[in-house]
Amino acid sequence: MSQYDKRLVSKKELKTVCGIPYTPQHIARLEAAGAFPQRIKLGQNRVAWVFAEVDAWIAQRIASRHMPDTNASF
Repeated sequence: MSQYDKRLVSKKELKTVCGIPYTPQHIARLEAAGAFPQRIKLGQNRVAWVFAEVDAWIAQRIASRHMPDTNASF
């Protein structure tokens, strides 16, 4: 695992660096549902996410837009 695989991003960086426009509350709901990478607790009031995991989550969303929606009705 390289040093970049271990890079962490804060709540603020999820929006500013990663471009994720969700509120912290929505991110927490996605995490609870298993639909977003799990946070790492750094301290009593500080959390972060592994950048590589968030980046993979974004890449998965990009790839899924090319898949046909089987639930679509015309």
